[in-house]
Amino acid sequence: MAPEADEVIRSGLREALEGLKYGARSALSPRVLQGAAIELGWFTTHLAMYPLGLVGVAEHRADRLNLAGLTPAQRGLLINDVEAAATPILLAHGIVDNHTVFALMRRNLQRRGFSRLRTFSYSPLTLDVRATAERMGAEIEALCDEAGYERIHVIGHSLGGLIARYYVQRLGGDERVHTCVTLGTPHQGTQAARLLPWPLVKQLRPDSELMAELDEPAPGCKTRFLAFYSDVDQLIVPQRRARINHPDLAARNVRINGVGHLSLPFDGQVVHQISGALSHLDEAGAVA
Repeated sequence: MAPEADEVIRSGLREALEGLKYGARSALSPRVLQGAAIELGWFTTHLAMYPLGLVGVAEHRADRLNLAGLTPAQRGLLINDVEAAATPILLAHGIVDNHTVFALMRRNLQRRGFSRLRTFSYSPLTLDVRATAERMGAEIEALCDEAGYERIHVIGHSLGGLIARYYVQRLGGDERVHTCVTLGTPHQGTQAARLLPWPLVKQLRPDSELMAELDEPAPGCKTRFLAFYSDVDQLIVPQRRARINHPDLAARNVRINGVGHLSLPFDGQVVHQISGALSHLDEAGAVA
């Protein structure tokens, strides 16, 4: 084995061991135990809702010409920035999941005045992030044509966020995506991906070709990124790998404490921060 390859393997094993040591030290802390209890509750709820996601694609459209029946939050957004309220939002779920993971977030965004939401779905048998990103691009083009908007927002949970980032960064998607929000997305890969030999999961390893692609320069990228990462995420090892660290991307990383991987789309503080970010549009896509 070449010395370079041997060193890569050793480095990966060292990082994995560090993650395991950290997990062992903190596994019984009150914060982690509370996060695990919340995660279990949401997992149970989501498991019951999951079959509903196998029937069609979730979409909500509420075009309005008046303010009748709106809550104060909806009324305020519509009055202050009608463009922000009507900009389409595409929700992309994670691996082996469906649109029901966004049920609570979708409802909360609607309550805050965002009127057009759609979910991008893909098969759990998906083998390649690149091919799925191309299909996402086609769906975004169709959504822009249908809505009459040049740019939209994308919110991606876990793998969904990585698919969205690849589309934006590598396929010219910054022309269509104003804001890309990611929740627990392995932007720098995850050591947990070494546990499964599935082709798609292999792409999520820190030393994969896909991660090398995402490390390449992306000069002039116009999309603003908002990356949420959790200090108790069970699938991103170590958790800091859910942050975006790229010199060419306008990105803000937001740490969420005590919220598990599956719980991120259900968390109130996450939805609140997303609503605030999407309520303020700008031409350049800069991060406020």
